[in-house]
Amino acid sequence: MSSSPSGKVEQIELATRIPLPMSQRTLTLAPEIVNPDLSSSTIHESSLAPVDRGVGAVSFLFAAFFVEGIIWGFPSAYGVFLDYYLNDPRYATQSGASTLLPIIGPISSGIIYCSGVCINPFMSRYPYHRRTSMWLGVICCFASLFGASYATRIEALVVLQGVLYAVGGSLLYIPCISYLSEWFVERRGFAQGVLFAGTSVGGLLLPLTLPHLIDKLGITVTLRALAVAILIILIVLVPFVRPRIPDSRTQTRAPAPVSNEWMTHTSLWVALASNTMQGFGYFVPIVWLPTFAREVHTDSGKRALTVALLNGAAVVGRVSVGYLSDIFEPWTIAVGTLLSTSVATFILWGLLSKTFAGVIAYGIVYGVLASGWTSLWAGFVRPVAKHNPRLVTALYSYFLFSRGLGNILSTPISAALIKQTTTTMAHFPMTGRYENMIIYVGTCFAGAAGLCLGGWAISLRTGHNAAGAD
Repeated sequence: MSSSPSGKVEQIELATRIPLPMSQRTLTLAPEIVNPDLSSSTIHESSLAPVDRGVGAVSFLFAAFFVEGIIWGFPSAYGVFLDYYLNDPRYATQSGASTLLPIIGPISSGIIYCSGVCINPFMSRYPYHRRTSMWLGVICCFASLFGASYATRIEALVVLQGVLYAVGGSLLYIPCISYLSEWFVERRGFAQGVLFAGTSVGGLLLPLTLPHLIDKLGITVTLRALAVAILIILIVLVPFVRPRIPDSRTQTRAPAPVSNEWMTHTSLWVALASNTMQGFGYFVPIVWLPTFAREVHTDSGKRALTVALLNGAAVVGRVSVGYLSDIFEPWTIAVGTLLSTSVATFILWGLLSKTFAGVIAYGIVYGVLASGWTSLWAGFVRPVAKHNPRLVTALYSYFLFSRGLGNILSTPISAALIKQTTTTMAHFPMTGRYENMIIYVGTCFAGAAGLCLGGWAISLRTGHNAAGAD
């Protein structure tokens, strides 16, 4: 038997799959479980695909990358739909259009972020339903966009393109996170960075392609075409997003509940607090940079480019930070990237964004520095969860939830911070309409960096070094 770390993981994981002795109500078990002699020879780590390498791990990560791009790409690109909805008399003339239409995107992404704490306990207790969940998610995502193409009322758009799409995305997304913890152990940070980079790729490509499709086909036909396209793509990809450890229906009892011992780790609570504060600042530039670019007299095509380049830079940031988090202490990386983002916000956005080139420069730097934060979650979780994939997934759901709070609440907060005055270019941007917003974003990142300094100190004092923890 191999003595490598991955070998230990496989022994433990297989042990949780062996059922209790048969009773009168027990289903028929596999021969190797009924017969001890068979089990000693056939239940071996070589029967499972290797972790961190091999065709299974690579194919899973490749497919999950594109599934992630689809799930998050449409909420990220909703601003394109919003622009057309607000200029379509069918919707713009309805009561509450200016209030309801802008919240469809945040509602969708917010539900996906926050749903993990509700869905994961069920998935953990009934792991064999994860595959069913993904196929239900495919149906919901298709039905949401296809149904939205027929919607004539704003309320219907909110339910279909906002809520139903988010439900489908959640049913697809949570199993992906769960399977990631099974396929990757030593390189989990890198794998998580690649997975989350899929979000950025979707946010890069869709804003560049959707305007051309809508201009050529119209919003109705575009929604139907997108619905059919993602249905076909997901049908091809979902079979590859599979568990490494085969789900067994022969268990005589459900898995034991996830231990609450993690609650005693102060450094993890600090990481969650930092995650929340970072989330309250992170989404503001993504939402407002195109509007901000209007102030420097930029046309609509170039305004969309600001977010597209930000998302493109985020691919580099997420993969790089994920790779580094497998090697170095994540608190060090967190403090460095958060402080750098705060400084870049105050200087590049606050002082040097008087031209479109300045706005683009800030978007690229922001994408590289700020977007890699989610790739550090693996490093924060590693010393607490060790190699327990169920606990890893549970903790990820809490990180997603706290980040979702920022996703939902940061938009109304930032909107309230915009000054209702005419901007004068002589004092733009720091003392213009966006002064308070820029200060707010920079302060959020500085505050998160301060919390991470405290978490780093606690980690050093308690010996919970996340880099390479066993």
